[in-house]
Amino acid sequence: MARITYITHDGTPFEIAADIGTTVMENAVRNSVPGIDAECGGACACATCHVYVDPAWTDAVGAPAPMEEDMLDFAYDVKPNSRLSCQIKVTAALDGLVVRIPERQA
Repeated sequence: MARITYITHDGTPFEIAADIGTTVMENAVRNSVPGIDAECGGACACATCHVYVDPAWTDAVGAPAPMEEDMLDFAYDVKPNSRLSCQIKVTAALDGLVVRIPERQA
């Protein structure tokens, strides 16, 4: 298990115990974290699971793959630390990960 903290746009934190091998998006949906729509179900075919990775975690999470970068073009208010949560695999190294959810999804 890895602990992930999702912080909504209004500052409300949701701390989730996530299974290793799942995605940050799957855990948000499974635990009804508001603001993660995940319309495509994790296929990297929409931008409705957009999150901002806390700067302390950007190196551990890594950079987006080219397909994810293309989908981020459709996300709302993209920043250098933007990622699609469906593309972030939960590993033991991500225990304590913090992501913020934008004001709205695409």
